Amino acid sequence: MEPIQKSLKKWMKNNKQFQQRMNHMKEEVMQSSEVQKLIKENDELNEEAIERQLIKLYEYRTQSKNCEKCPTREECINILPGYVPHLEVDGADVKLVYDKCRRQRKHEQHEEQKSLVRSLHMPREILEASLERMDLQDPERGSAVEKTVNYIESLGDELPGKGLYFHGPFGVGKTYFLGAIANELSSKNIPSMVIYMPEFVREMKASIKDDSLNDKVDAFKEVPVLMLDDIGAESQSAWFRDEVLGSILHYRMMERLPVFFTSNYSLSELEKVLMTSNRGDVEQVKAKRITERIRQLSDGVFVNGKNRRG
Repeated sequence: MEPIQKSLKKWMKNNKQFQQRMNHMKEEVMQSSEVQKLIKENDELNEEAIERQLIKLYEYRTQSKNCEKCPTREECINILPGYVPHLEVDGADVKLVYDKCRRQRKHEQHEEQKSLVRSLHMPREILEASLERMDLQDPERGSAVEKTVNYIESLGDELPGKGLYFHGPFGVGKTYFLGAIANELSSKNIPSMVIYMPEFVREMKASIKDDSLNDKVDAFKEVPVLMLDDIGAESQSAWFRDEVLGSILHYRMMERLPVFFTSNYSLSELEKVLMTSNRGDVEQVKAKRITERIRQLSDGVFVNGKNRRG
């Protein structure tokens, strides 16, 4: 019985149509300026070596090398989408190597940066916020926008010393500022966690049942940048205020880890909200302790403007 390779060679030799395709392929490869340059620079790449590696060279010839044949990353024509080929020659042997194209690298960098912004119950539009999309036409928001831009421009590649406390009327876009800052931080490879406070309280209460409370509190203590959205809107309990929120803020204050906030209340108003628990207990000293920590951790920014939630 003839070896398979011998039978295959015999079949290819006798198959006229196949031979025509191979000849056309060879002609196209040999006319390629890239292949001609390769032959010129490598003496051992003779005709026999070219024919032996014809399919490999044809693949290289037909692929997009610099995204020039691909409208977008998603519409990449290459055999390995998002990767571009280059040739490496070792004597008479040609190796076809694929590397990530510029679009793939940019895509992966973007995905990596997105992964640096984690959230607990925050809408997608906030997580995709940016300064470019921020409404700069509302004159009432001008001061807040200016302070935010100045803050971002002052950031280096290290953690900021303090966060910002955005406060103002309902629906003026305070949360959007958090998203824009979080994404700017991610571009500098600084991770952040954005938390919607009412859901945060529910999450913490649920964590008692599955014994994960301490692990979650530790995670919020230690994340490089913490963002608490709508503080003061949550249903207050003395336990959450003192044991959870107070513990997190105290740790971050001692470790000089920044916290960003949004609230419908100024700090003096927030103190009044925090001093009364959902049981009706009034504890001014404990509430003041929380607001003092907030002052240590952030600078106030008043946000005004039209109600964007209709």
